[in-house]
Amino acid sequence: MVVHAHVDSSDVRVGGPRFGLVVSKAVGDSVTRHRVSRRLRHIAAELLGETETDLLVVIRANPAAVRATPEELSADLRTGLSSAAARARRSAT
Repeated sequence: MVVHAHVDSSDVRVGGPRFGLVVSKAVGDSVTRHRVSRRLRHIAAELLGETETDLLVVIRANPAAVRATPEELSADLRTGLSSAAARARRSAT
């Protein structure tokens, strides 16, 4: 998966952090894409309390996400999020 993050510097902020998912047809058929989306949403919900409130995060699933275990997805998402958040913080300053 690929994780992108952006620091929301707007004056009006409604809660946070915010997560968005992109699961394209390259991942599989409709049933497969929804299964991957549900898994990623569940993992993202677990990360809400650990993620800075001013981050906007986009998660783009790759076809390999279909075969990944929930533990692998979680580890990949955590690693990607920490890297993306660090890049976003550096570019925001």
